[in-house]
Amino acid sequence: MNRRNTLLVAFVLAIACVVILNLIGVPSRITDEDQQRRDKIGLRLEKIHAEENITTEKSKVESPKVIADSPKKTEETKEKTMWPETAPDTFKVKFECTNGEFIVECTKEWAPIGVERFYALVREGYFDNTGFFRVVPGFVVQFGLAADPKVTAKWKSKVIKDDPVTQTNAPGTLTFATSGPNSRTTQLFINLGNNARLDGMGFAAFGKIVEGMPIVQKISSKYGERPQQNLITNEGDSYLRKNFPDMDYITKATLIK
Repeated sequence: MNRRNTLLVAFVLAIACVVILNLIGVPSRITDEDQQRRDKIGLRLEKIHAEENITTEKSKVESPKVIADSPKKTEETKEKTMWPETAPDTFKVKFECTNGEFIVECTKEWAPIGVERFYALVREGYFDNTGFFRVVPGFVVQFGLAADPKVTAKWKSKVIKDDPVTQTNAPGTLTFATSGPNSRTTQLFINLGNNARLDGMGFAAFGKIVEGMPIVQKISSKYGERPQQNLITNEGDSYLRKNFPDMDYITKATLIK
């Protein structure tokens, strides 16, 4: 093919390419500004999509279940709310026991320090499920070591000072036990007989049985003074229930109007 023909063919092909490009269109180039705008729109759509996914996942999560307080816990909370932290001038405590019920009336004026301690113990539920571990007919019924040894340990070091003795230890009166001057903690006794001789030894009565004295007198004395206080302190009611199955217990002590 001569040079003239070659140029003619090249010219024809060039014309053909121009025609074809005009028919199918030439790909256009996006400006930088348009590209940035498109990128922003894409990011916004991705954000919206992510938020929708989070909302969907939250809707799938179950609402936390509200666990109702146990009746006992609710009752204890209600009792603490009803009664102030400081003991009233007078108040009563109902003792529900394995052999019946009795009620003690406390008078702050008789022995204010002892009354405050007794009030705090009852308010906390300290005496619930505790045993009458020392019963000497005609003398005393003693109690006040907690069912849980950890609770006994908590109060063991919280010693209170003595009160002046203003009331005699007559039958039916309630008094803190001691191991010497200014050593009262949680142990108490109910006088079964006329124990006036204890007055001169610093035992300050602070309450008296106003209902149910016959129940108190019938508290089992089967084991007398056999239960060992150090073992009750260390092992709680598990020691008592294992070794003294017929012992009487306080099932609940409650402040009442």
